[in-house]
Amino acid sequence: MQRVCGVYRLARRLPQGPRQAPHGLTACHHDQRQRGHSGHMDSRISHPVFAAVYDPVTWLAERTLLRPHREYLVDDLEGRVLDLGAGTGAMFPYFVTGQPPKLDVHAVEPDRHMLAQAKQRATGLTLDIATTAARAEALPYPDESFDAVVAAMVFCTIPDPGAALAEVRRVLKPTGEVRFLEHVAATGWQRRLQSAVAPVWRRIAGGCHLTRESVATFTSASGLEVTEIDRLRTGVPPVRPFVRGRLRRF
Repeated sequence: MQRVCGVYRLARRLPQGPRQAPHGLTACHHDQRQRGHSGHMDSRISHPVFAAVYDPVTWLAERTLLRPHREYLVDDLEGRVLDLGAGTGAMFPYFVTGQPPKLDVHAVEPDRHMLAQAKQRATGLTLDIATTAARAEALPYPDESFDAVVAAMVFCTIPDPGAALAEVRRVLKPTGEVRFLEHVAATGWQRRLQSAVAPVWRRIAGGCHLTRESVATFTSASGLEVTEIDRLRTGVPPVRPFVRGRLRRF
């Protein structure tokens, strides 16, 4: 592993296992979903208060700390793109401002309260964005549907990150790319702070896990190779540090 200009570039490829249906789905259900059946709400994922306060609480961070990293996620994107766990649609304006007209954006979000706000945000844009109720572990799209998947601060809340990455690989076209921005577990006193507040944080922040080791999840994902990871000195404890980077399907 070589670190160049603040970016970790990893060349190793991990063995690709046999393709399986996502956890909890029979082969029959998997086939039905791939034939075009739309997603559905999971009644267990419902955070109305968190959805209501999310945009006001993150307003300043979105316009300062997070802006350059969201711009990184959409830089030179082309083709058909999936916004994974779109939340209230914070990525939507970036798809519009930096992209050519041919960009085809789809977004999935399992929380109906978040999804309602995302749909509202999408109506005010010049780019049509197709929003769907679905979990990352069971994406309602056929194999090899997307040129890229964008994940912005979503793997901290996904119940089964490994299953989600398996689904992401399934819907990516060959050599398709995953672009991610995630907050991860810290070290030292910041890690101790994260661990101390984690139980309460999960309840008030929509199931967010402060101590997720997402880098390890990304580097061990079957069929995806890490091409870039940058550890960022941004965020405010306990939501710090962040990582951003790219994975490529093989």
